[in-house]
Parts: sequence; structure tokens; C-alpha cells
Amino acid sequence: MSVDQVGIVDMMSTDKTTGKVVLTIADHLDWSDSIEHQAILQKKLNAYLAFIESGEIFKKYPDAKGRQVAFKVVFKFKPDKKGVLFLNRARQVIESAGFDLHSELFAESYDN
Repeated sequence: MSVDQVGIVDMMSTDKTTGKVVLTIADHLDWSDSIEHQAILQKKLNAYLAFIESGEIFKKYPDAKGRQVAFKVVFKFKPDKKGVLFLNRARQVIESAGFDLHSELFAESYDN
């Protein structure tokens, strides 16, 4: 399960503090081709939005009923400047649809 597997929800959980359903994207890609990376991430985010809007989320995760939804992208590599701009734009779109978008850096690869 990863960002480039568009038809798969990488992980679903419930945040114990907020009660929100969290749909997590595992992003293992580096940013050497930022434009391509952004396109892949956008496809995955769009697939997650469709997963919610179609109601499929309730079939796969019945506990989602009545809960707010948040998206979380966990990056292996720190986004470059263009990636950060993309995330800011994506956050605005996702928030305007009534959801949250958070991102975090899990582990950055070591230079060999």
C-alpha cells in the first residue's frame, strides 16, 4: 500500500483524541521529479475523496458513520518547495470540501 496504488486506501483509523476517521497515505517517493510526484499524490487524494463521496467508506469502515474525516500524508522524503506549495493548495481544496489534510515526515532516507 502506497501513494502510487491509487485504488487502495493505505490505512484507515480513528483518532482517539478527536474521534475523526483518518485516511492515511503512505508516500515513499522522493521529490526528484516534483511535478510527477505531485500528479501521483493528486490522483491518490482524488481517489480518497471519491472513496468518501461514493459512500464506500461506510461499507469498508462502518465506524466512519457520523464522524468527521481527515486525510494524513506520511512522507518518507521531505517535500521540496513545489511540493509544499502543492500541499497548501490541496489543503485548501480538501478543507473547502469539509475535510482536514495533515502531513508529516516519517523518516527521511540517509544519503549514502
